[in-house]
Amino acid sequence: MNNFEKVLSFLPAVRKSEKKLGFNEKLLWTGAVLLLYFILSAIPLYGLSPSYVSRFESLSLLLAARLGSLISLGIGPIVSGSIILQLLKTADIIKIDTSTKEGRKLYEGVQKAISIFFIIFMNSMYVLSGAIPPASSTFLNVLTLIVQLVFGGLLLMLFDEMSSTWGFGSGISLFIAAGVSQEIFMKSLSPIINPSTGYFVGYIPLIFQAFFKGTPQLIIWPLLTLLSTVAIFMAVVFMQSVKVNIPLSMGKVRGYTFKWPIHFFYTSNMPVIFTTSLIAMVQMVGLILFNAGFPIFGSFSGQNPTSGLASWLQFPTISDIVTLGVSSYTMQLIVYPLFLIIGSIGFSILWVNVGGQDASSVAQQIFDVGLGVPGFRRDKRILEHILARYINPLAVLGGATIGVLAVLADFLGVLTRGTGILLTVMIIYNFYENISKTSLEDANPFVKKLFGAL
Repeated sequence: MNNFEKVLSFLPAVRKSEKKLGFNEKLLWTGAVLLLYFILSAIPLYGLSPSYVSRFESLSLLLAARLGSLISLGIGPIVSGSIILQLLKTADIIKIDTSTKEGRKLYEGVQKAISIFFIIFMNSMYVLSGAIPPASSTFLNVLTLIVQLVFGGLLLMLFDEMSSTWGFGSGISLFIAAGVSQEIFMKSLSPIINPSTGYFVGYIPLIFQAFFKGTPQLIIWPLLTLLSTVAIFMAVVFMQSVKVNIPLSMGKVRGYTFKWPIHFFYTSNMPVIFTTSLIAMVQMVGLILFNAGFPIFGSFSGQNPTSGLASWLQFPTISDIVTLGVSSYTMQLIVYPLFLIIGSIGFSILWVNVGGQDASSVAQQIFDVGLGVPGFRRDKRILEHILARYINPLAVLGGATIGVLAVLADFLGVLTRGTGILLTVMIIYNFYENISKTSLEDANPFVKKLFGAL
């Protein structure tokens, strides 16, 4: 172990379980992490200016952030660290072999170190730039605000690690799904009355209220919004179930075949998480730079970007276009879809290579467990060649399709930010698969061994 690896070993970490966790244990830990996240998001910042107005509420959903709380930047710094490391590795600036156990451990350590740096740097800049203004500009008050935000960011990073290690999957995904689901519930079923209109805030009770009050014109938009949400939900569930099954056979067990699925969304929701997080960070950093006198990403008026890249990455919904016309959103209609689709493709390809999901890594995993393709000699190179015919095209096509669906969801203006709906459906589907896999492993020792290798 070199000096750098020794330094990484001192970083805060969640201890891994010494035994294989069962279904009930993983469920308990997942629920505990979710509860801790909601508690963290409900703790307000001490020393925050009373005149503070939260910005980027829709983008905060995609970052699992709660503006004005201990996690005002959410997963933004963590994801930013992952993006930077992926780009550095792709450019061969950082050379780490992630195909080995030691390499993956080193990669995870470097990723955590970069994430911690971004947690400290971004939260500090957010306070110092005035994006999160302190009640008074004294050194102690500013420092108190920064310390709270950094503490919340570090806890969120550990909660993510806890969910991945002890629960059913990524904590980042869990936090995003929790925030989006909460907003969907409030917008669809909220029994609160809007005092300015006298109608329910929730769309479903509003529809019934408008119907019985004889104001059918108020039903049209809420009904279209609900139908759009259901349509996007069904489209994502269908695409998530599309897969290619590669038949595998066990050489030592004659007659036994196993189908190994390669999903059309091969890299799952990671490309959209990275791309939308990048969009959110461009706007947040743009605000910080603008307040500091450097309008690199555009100008801002109060809470909203008015020009430049930050403005072009605010995609309009169909209701916005009907109200103000297409000409008001020309650049947004060009830049945002291109950014989201190309970004999803790029991050999908990056995630395949960095996340150990490339044909070579998968072939090695299958080969190590004693499986091979029926009708072919048991050779890792043959297996890798067959897998590459599916994995590489699906990484590109899957990433592009996710990007297109995300653009469509944002355009339709569903119950919450469209990309949030897309991510939430995919996240819930993935958690369902992980839960099913854990149940199957508990029931069958052979399957447990097989899944452990794959």
